[in-house]
Amino acid sequence: MGLAAQGATLMVFLVEDSPAIRARLAATIRAIEGAELVGEAGTVGGAIDGIRSTHPSAVILDLQLEDGSGLEVLKAVRACVPALHVAVLTNYATDQHRRACMDAGAEFFLDKSSDFPRIREIVQRWTASPGGAAAGL
Repeated sequence: MGLAAQGATLMVFLVEDSPAIRARLAATIRAIEGAELVGEAGTVGGAIDGIRSTHPSAVILDLQLEDGSGLEVLKAVRACVPALHVAVLTNYATDQHRRACMDAGAEFFLDKSSDFPRIREIVQRWTASPGGAAAGL
């Protein structure tokens, strides 16, 4: 039985430095039954602090942030919460970036220019599957 069917909610934290893209992603997440947007950040420090304080079960993560790399965020939170669902969404969809993110624990690595619509499908999939608990934060 999925999270939505059990009455549980997938708690999603959004990390994106572009206000316009962040607003579009937030609207997408809010429209998904069984998902709740619990926080947003546009910087490495804001993302790490926000994820630690909100205990999400999933993170949508931009690779290039105002003050550094989403890879820093991924490594910091993955060390605390191995079961956290993570999808990286980036304009820097090179093979090198993909390998680095997947090696650091991302489940998905998406190109903003072509894969943006997949976020809805991925979050819906996460709402239907147990796991991704953030108890370690």
